[in-house]
Amino acid sequence: MINTQIKPFNATAFKNGEFVEISEKDVLGKWAVFFFYPADFTFVCPTELGDVADKYEELQSRGVEVFSVSTDTHFTHKAWHDSSDTIGKINYFMVGDQTGNITNNFNVMREGQGLADRATFLIDPEGTIQAMEITAEGIGRDAEDLLRKVKAAQYVAAHPGEVCPAKWKEGEATLAPSLDLVGKI
Repeated sequence: MINTQIKPFNATAFKNGEFVEISEKDVLGKWAVFFFYPADFTFVCPTELGDVADKYEELQSRGVEVFSVSTDTHFTHKAWHDSSDTIGKINYFMVGDQTGNITNNFNVMREGQGLADRATFLIDPEGTIQAMEITAEGIGRDAEDLLRKVKAAQYVAAHPGEVCPAKWKEGEATLAPSLDLVGKI
């Protein structure tokens, strides 16, 4: 999936108290995070979505839009948003993918269950997948690490010929792969 283009889609999302129609065209031209989760009104999911909500302003300041996606409807997203303090703080797109089209496009549909895996995809402005993470049902993701990956991907995109080593944080040294560097790390 890395370095592949996102596929066409159309869906209805809940955002800022309204239902909005979105497509892959809304993703192109900006950095985007697709944050798949199994279902609304569950257990690990709201902790992850709330964690991303806490980082949303910083992600926005970096030109990143967030699209959370489950196979629930946009109506269910609104009901959850209205009934949960944690989910109520979300200002990013909550995409209803009841047809499973988007979930299948990213190859994270649980066969025979109609639910998305717990998966994150970082998309660059050209619509190319630059990073992905898929975890087992009981393992929640960390928005701080997602933000670190966003910063690294944006840095690498802006600085061809440089790469970010493990645990890289913004402002730290990067590497410039070359024959001289082989065997010296």
